[in-house]
Amino acid sequence: MSWEKVSLESISTKIGDGLHGTPKYDDSGEYYFINGNNLSNGKILIKEDTKRISSIEYDKIKKELNDKTVLVAINGTLGNIGLYRDEPVALGKSACYIKVNEKAEKLFVRYVLANKDFQIYARDFATGSTIKNLGLKAVRDYSFNLPPLPTQRKIASILSAYDDLIENNLKRIKLLEEKAFASYKLLDKVKKFILSDLYDTSSGGTPSRTNAEYFTGEINWFKSKELSDSILLESEEKITEGAVEKSSTKLFPIGSVIMAMYGATIGKLGLLSQPSTTNQACCAIIEKDELKSNYYILNWLLENREYILSFRMGAAQENISQQIIKNLLVSIPKDIDLKIFNSEIKPIYQLIKNLHQQNTKLREARDILLPRLMNGQIEV
Repeated sequence: MSWEKVSLESISTKIGDGLHGTPKYDDSGEYYFINGNNLSNGKILIKEDTKRISSIEYDKIKKELNDKTVLVAINGTLGNIGLYRDEPVALGKSACYIKVNEKAEKLFVRYVLANKDFQIYARDFATGSTIKNLGLKAVRDYSFNLPPLPTQRKIASILSAYDDLIENNLKRIKLLEEKAFASYKLLDKVKKFILSDLYDTSSGGTPSRTNAEYFTGEINWFKSKELSDSILLESEEKITEGAVEKSSTKLFPIGSVIMAMYGATIGKLGLLSQPSTTNQACCAIIEKDELKSNYYILNWLLENREYILSFRMGAAQENISQQIIKNLLVSIPKDIDLKIFNSEIKPIYQLIKNLHQQNTKLREARDILLPRLMNGQIEV
């Protein structure tokens, strides 16, 4: 059987979106109210700040989702994808649901949406100047080539094998980070110092956007939104040496701890795996000697995040200033305990880095295969 040109509407029983409005929130509610920013890499992410609603409110706004439902972000964060797996969620307007019919395999449709053809289509057909919105009609009208079901399943199986390996590595990374934090928690902290006595601090900067050439280099330039309490490998945007020289941004050494000072990720952290730069919303914390290591301060900052956030200021946009970070009172164990801790923790973070690098290669391999499989270039 040959491949057939179809629209998303023709391979679904229903395409719709969530609530256009604000539900009544309930901190103890059994259901989560999610939007497009809760969708990522085929999953529904329940975040710390994801709002809850009661079962009564849920019954008012629920959509009849099933085990063949694919979700895609259509407002703001365009193109993010999640597979519905019976999670206790209600949808907001930026989450579009596609209930796949018997003609198509749900996993295959997930990769149709992940393919660059749909991602480009979503950007091109989105409306709005500040916040982009992809209308439901545009979603329904999107057309693509659909192979027979057995071929769909083979293609989905090949691509999902990469995603399964990535997911397994992410689980290993989480366990290793928990192991590192558990080692930190065992330390008996007997002395207190002002952070700036033990660590240097500095903020980043943004090269001029009017000079497009500045953003064509190979130097990592991390934004605060990229911080996720883990090792930082590759930034979304990269800059040139000239951009560093002619702006307020600075090249921070490998191992520097990066903290978000404001924005949606305020208080989030990262550990540089290579010399990198950041924007001005980030503060770099850099060890002055190897004993009071970056590994130690990273875990101390993780443990004391709520304490640190209690110092945030500002009405329009809450922030933690670099001066507040400098003046933090840091508890430290004895030097001999720190030495043992550092020797135990360094190989753990090296393994975490290796797993992140493996995932980068797996994603690259998957993303090379994806368009070739989806357009029939590679037979299965």
